[in-house]
Amino acid sequence: MKLNRLISVFALMALMIAASVTYAANKADIHTTAQFQGPKANTGTAMHTYENGKSILRVSDDFKVPDTPAPTWRIVDSKGVIYTLDAFKIKGGEKRMVVVPSYVSNIAKVQVYCAWAEVLLGEAPFSSAVK
Repeated sequence: MKLNRLISVFALMALMIAASVTYAANKADIHTTAQFQGPKANTGTAMHTYENGKSILRVSDDFKVPDTPAPTWRIVDSKGVIYTLDAFKIKGGEKRMVVVPSYVSNIAKVQVYCAWAEVLLGEAPFSSAVK
């Protein structure tokens, strides 16, 4: 009986260690941009992480969504290819997080773009492209 209990304790400890290693690896996978710079989007930063196998971008709490007709998420890869994603403003609130499509190979910059006026409102680069 004591041997079974001892094995259970060791198994539980192994699970706890594995979980903390996974958490540390996930925490290390968070990449943050420089501050947004632009005529309308010039506060806060963007953060990239992987959650449940998905590439996720979020803006920081101090980021202010520009008061323009159609502020939109855009990303630019290391080759300069631009991907227009979702609108920041949605019915009933703001979309402060976006899932990056799987066909995007890397992200060099995060941009805020006004889809209505077709003008760049601000951008925030990563120090190196995030994959």
